Order: sequence, then C-alpha cells, then structure tokens
Amino acid sequence: MILGLVLALLVLGLLLVYSSSFALGILAFDNANYFVMRQGLWAVVGVAAMLALMRFDYDWLRAVSPLLMLVAIIGLVAVLVPGIGLERNGAQRWISFGPLSGQPSEFAKLALIIYVAAWLSGKETYVKSFALGFVPFVLMVGVVAGLVLLEPDTGTAAVLVLTTVTLFFIAGASLTHLAALVGIGSISSMFLILTASYRADRIVAFLGAEDDPTGIGFHTLQLLIGLGSGGITGLGPGASRQKFFYIPGSHTDGVFAVLGEELGLIGAVGVLMLFAFLIYRGFRVVLGARDEFGALLATGIICWIAYQALINVGGITRAIPMTGIPMPFLSYGGSALAALLAAIGILLSVSKHATGPRSVERERSGRGRSPTSGQARGVQRGAR
Repeated sequence: MILGLVLALLVLGLLLVYSSSFALGILAFDNANYFVMRQGLWAVVGVAAMLALMRFDYDWLRAVSPLLMLVAIIGLVAVLVPGIGLERNGAQRWISFGPLSGQPSEFAKLALIIYVAAWLSGKETYVKSFALGFVPFVLMVGVVAGLVLLEPDTGTAAVLVLTTVTLFFIAGASLTHLAALVGIGSISSMFLILTASYRADRIVAFLGAEDDPTGIGFHTLQLLIGLGSGGITGLGPGASRQKFFYIPGSHTDGVFAVLGEELGLIGAVGVLMLFAFLIYRGFRVVLGARDEFGALLATGIICWIAYQALINVGGITRAIPMTGIPMPFLSYGGSALAALLAAIGILLSVSKHATGPRSVERERSGRGRSPTSGQARGVQRGAR
C-alpha cells in the first residue's frame, strides 16, 4: 500500500512539474521539457535507491549512522564554500554533480533522522538526563540546523528541528526538556526574523498582503488566486493560468496552488487524502516495528513527510507564513525527491521486517526490562 501511494504521488508530481514549468523552460532554456526531464532523472535515481534499501534489513543503518552524519555535515559545509556551492536567487544551497545539481540539506534530513534514531534507541534511561540526553541532542541538531540556516534555508531547518524534537519526545524525553526546547525555538525564531529582512517581509505578507499587493504581498496573493481559481472541479489538467509567471516558483514551492487551479477543490482534497493515508500506513509500520530503532526510524520518516506537507500547504493557503519549502513528491527538486524515495525504501524495510504491533514491548520484556518503560510508552504514544 505504501509503495502504491508513493508511486501514485510520484507520477502525479511529474505531471505537475511538466504542467507548471514548461513555460519557464521555453523562456529560459528554449526547451519545454527541461525541468521534467531533470526531475525524471532524479526520480530514476530515487526509485533505484528505494528498491535497493527496501530489500535489505534496516538494522545495518545503525552501524553506519555516524558515517552518514559525518558525510552530511561535510556536504553542508562544502556547499557554503565559494567555488563549490552554487548560488541561486540569493541562496547557496546546491552542489553540481555533472549535468545535475543537488542540495546536501535534503540528504542531511535523512542522515540526521537515521543518526538520531540510532542514538536515541541506545540511550534508554539516559534520554531524560540533562547532561547525557538534552545537551548532546541540542548540540547535535543545532549544528546541522545552523549550517542549513547559513545557506539560508529556514524551511528545511524548521523541518529538521520539528522532526528530531518529535523523535526526542517519543523516545521518552521529559516535559521539562521539551518546554526548554520550545523556549529555545521561540527565541531563535524571533532572532532569525529580526536579523533578516526577507523573513520579516514574510511575516508582513502573512499579516497584511493586501496592503502591498504588487510588492511584499504579491507572492501570497497570487498563490491564493491560483488556488481559488480552480473552484470545485478545476480548470482542467494543464489549464492553469497563474503558472504563466504570476506565481513565483510555480513548479517548486507553489505547485500545490497550480494543482488546486487545475484540479479544483476535489483534486486538492484528494491529494491531501493520499498524503493522510500514507501517513496513517506509515504509523501502522511504527506500531509493527520489531525494535525501538525501527520504530523511531519509521516515525522520523513519516514526520518528515507530514511536517513538510503541512508547512507547504499552510504557506500556500495563508494559514502560516510562507517558508519556501517544497511539497513532498510533487514539487520540482531532484535531490529532495531522491532523498524522499530513499527514505521510503527504509520505511518499507522496517515494514518488511515487522514482527507485530507489540514488538517493542516484547523486545524490552525479553531483555528483562519493564514493558512500560518511558521509551516504550513514548513509541506507542507517538505511533497512535
């Protein structure tokens, strides 16, 4: 079921990328297929990674998690080095791989989830400790999120923090530590807004886009116009008008608005239901995971997809300020697509080696520990 849902979203994404980008492809590269062909190449890479990872036992990831984390940090540092990282639209997020270019931050999401899941599954009673649990967690996530913010990429940093904090909570972190993390996050967010004018502009656009419809509010209003123009049934596949240079980034961050314009409310809700069902099936995998590492790994992957989808749709519908984060599987972005498909392969591996809905408790009981420990309760609470 998970494989079928992901492949359906992948095909829909390729169609949306073509529909929303062919005009830009003709204008910038004299090739209507420029963007969809590149997305298709990354899709092949991602599907190959997914099929390979789902065939192997996910437990090997525990041993290589420090190496994956090291490679991810090296990639995040390298992208900031002039001459190595590529700058586009004022952000330095890409590294060139021959004819393709990718964002190390996308693969850093997966590497961090694997590393944190392995680290937390081995902490057990230490996760509630300030010195042995809270401080190392904050330093670990802070370094990765800080490097991503230097690119700058606030949306990706937010997804990283939200996903890893969720894992920390599920693994049994104390409410005091969670309250401290919320406080740190709030102060950091305020500091980021005050130190970068473009972040402050997004808050202004969120609160009063109508006050400056041709300036700061242009992006927000055009997204809403596109989303609302589809009505109930939509204008028809390929018939979007806002994609003709009204919506900035119509094939990346704004693809859901194009989807709403072409397929209408029915199509938009249908796609959201596909995501909801994928998340539901993902948490079924969490409940059936054979050990705590598998449960945390699956939880991290599903939360990554859920948070990213919610933030993207929230920004487009003006429920939250825009963060410039792509829609999973649907937006143009090759490295993002490949990383997501690789993550799905790991999720399918956890599902393949599942032993039943109460495997975490059985594992803990078999090792002589109480099946009602904080971590076991946390895994159950987060999975439900």
